[in-house]
Amino acid sequence: MKKQHRVSFLKDFGILIVFLVLVIALSIISGGTFSSARNAINILKQTAVNGILAMGMAFVIISGGIDLSVGSTVGLSGVVACMFAHPAASGAGGQYPFIVPILMALLIGAAVGLFNGGLIAYGGIPPFIVTLGSMTIVRGLALIVSGGSPIYDVTSGFEAIASGKLKSIPYLAFYLIIVVLICAIVLNKFTFGRRVYALGGNEVAASVSGINVKRIRVLVYTISGVLAGFAGLLVASRTITGSPTAGQSYEMDAIAATVIGGVSMSGGSGKWYGIVIGSLMLAVISNGLDILRVNSNYQLVIKGFIIIFAVLMDIKGKAKKT
Repeated sequence: MKKQHRVSFLKDFGILIVFLVLVIALSIISGGTFSSARNAINILKQTAVNGILAMGMAFVIISGGIDLSVGSTVGLSGVVACMFAHPAASGAGGQYPFIVPILMALLIGAAVGLFNGGLIAYGGIPPFIVTLGSMTIVRGLALIVSGGSPIYDVTSGFEAIASGKLKSIPYLAFYLIIVVLICAIVLNKFTFGRRVYALGGNEVAASVSGINVKRIRVLVYTISGVLAGFAGLLVASRTITGSPTAGQSYEMDAIAATVIGGVSMSGGSGKWYGIVIGSLMLAVISNGLDILRVNSNYQLVIKGFIIIFAVLMDIKGKAKKT
């Protein structure tokens, strides 16, 4: 029993221990630059968008799927949001009410999610193929809608969505906290959350027990799409630009944060707080490497190895259980 308790403790809190060791090490190596208050705020900003994407990705992966289209959805939703956030000719306010670009970004994300979930659930096409195809389709739509050029000239209110602060704490941090809390409650307290875990654990058993498997699949991809749309809105607001190429490789960062956080790629397991730590760890690694002036190309290599290592540990852990 004692050994089982140790294994359980390491599984649940091992990622936290590694994260704390990493933070301490980078603080020492950087000579205190990494641990400054200003840099901590930068890390929060870097974590926010990927953390939001990772929470949506978690629903998909826990259910036994994968979503490669979130990065492209970030690009398309940002472009559309900026198109509806142009200031009026008089310069006072925007051409459309403030809520319109926000709703448009969320609707774009929901539409992509419904497209993915519908084809996977009712078309019987593997998630990897559907989302790989939609990744290309959505990116193409972003380029078509924008004419291949970034969308500029947005209202100050739209810019403030992501660039604003509350007593030196960026709004982005609050958005992440709200999304995490909602997702944590849904996964742990709602019947829907338990069904998502059941679907990822054993689809046949879930179906036999009366769970509407197809409906759950559509919903998890819609959740992922909506959060990707929200992330696209934040990226566009922060950069004051709706770029059709925004969000490239964001899907890899979201998957990495999810897997590093302990969500099994085979589905059925994972904790919300692990995803948060995984997102923070990726931001800390990128931030620390930037401070140490490590070439960005090497950073991609390091991230790739981290993903492979995390999946390998998951596979080894499941093999030991079996």
